[in-house]
Amino acid sequence: MAQYPARYPLAKKTTRDKRNTGGTVTTSGVPRIFAIANQKGGVGKTTTAINLATAMCAVGKRVLLVDLDPQGNASTGLGVRRSSLKHSMYDVLFGEAHIMDVVQDTKVPGLSVAPSSVHLSGAEIELVTADRREHRLRDALRGALPYDYIIMDCPPSLNLLTLNALVTADSVLVPLQCEFYALEGLSHLVKTIERVRRHYNAGLDIHGVILTMYDRRNNLSGMVANDVRAHFGDKVYKTVIPRNVRVSEAPSFGLPAIVYDMRCPGAQAYIHLASEVLRRERQMMKQRQESAA
Repeated sequence: MAQYPARYPLAKKTTRDKRNTGGTVTTSGVPRIFAIANQKGGVGKTTTAINLATAMCAVGKRVLLVDLDPQGNASTGLGVRRSSLKHSMYDVLFGEAHIMDVVQDTKVPGLSVAPSSVHLSGAEIELVTADRREHRLRDALRGALPYDYIIMDCPPSLNLLTLNALVTADSVLVPLQCEFYALEGLSHLVKTIERVRRHYNAGLDIHGVILTMYDRRNNLSGMVANDVRAHFGDKVYKTVIPRNVRVSEAPSFGLPAIVYDMRCPGAQAYIHLASEVLRRERQMMKQRQESAA
C-alpha cells in the first residue's frame, strides 16, 4: 500500500513520492478523471487502461488506475494478488474504506492501482437500495488526491458500477474494436452518456474513440475504421491499436505490454496514444482557460 506523510493526502498540501528518484515533492491537486467504457466485452478496455496509464507515467504523470470490473483483470494485469487483499473498491463504494486505504503500488513508477474484488459482483444488487447510489464513487474520488490522472476501468455493461464511473468522470474514452459489430451498441452508450450529462454530470464528455484490434491484413478493419471516423470525426484518435500477440501475453506476467516488450507494435501504439491523449488534454485546457477569460 502507498505510504503518505498523513493518513490521507487531504491533510497536507504536498506529498513525497518515494518511488520517484530524487524524492521530488509534488502538490496534491484535483486529478483529471477518465472512464474507459464500452458495454461490449472484449474490445480492449482493460488493456487500454493498463497501457495508457503506464505510458502516461513514463512521461512523468502520476496515475491511479481504479479497477471497477468484478473480474479484476486490471488488478491482476498489474501484478496484484487479489486473494491477499484486505480492502478493495467494494469497500470504497460502501464507505468501509477511504480510497487511499486500498491503493496498491505497482512495478511501474508513478502508477498505483485501486484493485477490484469478487465482492464487486454483488455490488450491483446492493447499490439498488443504497443512498446516493449513483454518486458513491464520485463522493470517494472527487477532491484533492496525489495524482495527475485517475483512469477507471469499467465493467463490460451499462450497470450501476459503470453509471457511477460516468457520474464521476470528466471524460470518457471509448475503445472500439475494428470488427463487424463495432458500431452496434455504441449509440446506446452515447445516449447513456447524454442522459448522465443531463441528470448527473453536466461536464461529462467523450474525450475520444480508440480503434483497437486493428488488423491491416484484413480489409474489414480498414472499412470499420473508415466508418467510425466518418461517424465521429475528430473524436476518433489518430492512433490505432493493432492486434499484437505480445500485448496479449503481457498480463500473464503481471506487467503492462509497455514494460513487457516496449518495442512491440502494440506497446508503441499505446505510447503514441498517450501522447495524443495528453496533447488533446492541453488543447482542452487552453480552450477552457480562453472561455473563462
